Amino acid sequence: MRLPPARATAILVGVTVVAWAVGSLGPWRDVIPVSAGFIPARVGGLALSGAVPVWLTPLSATLVHAGIFHLAFNMLMLGFCGRYLEPSIGWPGIAILYVTGAYAAAGAQYAVDPSGMAPMIGASGAVSALFAAYALLYGERRGRFREGRLGAALQVLWLAAAWIGLQLLVGLTTVSGGRIAAAAHVGGFLLGLLLAKPLLRLHWRKA
Repeated sequence: MRLPPARATAILVGVTVVAWAVGSLGPWRDVIPVSAGFIPARVGGLALSGAVPVWLTPLSATLVHAGIFHLAFNMLMLGFCGRYLEPSIGWPGIAILYVTGAYAAAGAQYAVDPSGMAPMIGASGAVSALFAAYALLYGERRGRFREGRLGAALQVLWLAAAWIGLQLLVGLTTVSGGRIAAAAHVGGFLLGLLLAKPLLRLHWRKA
């Protein structure tokens, strides 16, 4: 069966790629991560002249990437998950997941490092929300309790535990204090697990 076009997903990928290209090719490429990235210390009152307002930085940070490979991996995951999710939850569902996932990622990063000065950049947190929804809606349940509410609850717990465990391993094996924002990945993923089923029901209720 051929899936319908995933226009919202394509727009997100296109806007992110264009924003990265403009930012990385201009003379301002060294300033953008600081001015547009999410810096936890700014929530506590750290002032940066000329920077994006702190309440917008969870979104602006998704447009900034550390390099072509960072961008390519995130866009590959976004394109794949969004391609299958959008027919199921609609373009509003994709937008809601992506935006709230970005804010959940920033909130989780702030929770573990409220005075952090390193800018969090990249769409990984927002993409993690889409990946969680994809895994929950399309993943196969295993084990004795595959049916009913108990099976659904166990699937959510299993996915959450597996993802948190993976991010902990990534954090432990990353040098220089863990430059990968593992907490942000966890925050986005948990948000995706929370919203996947409600967004699915909402979409088909309106259909």
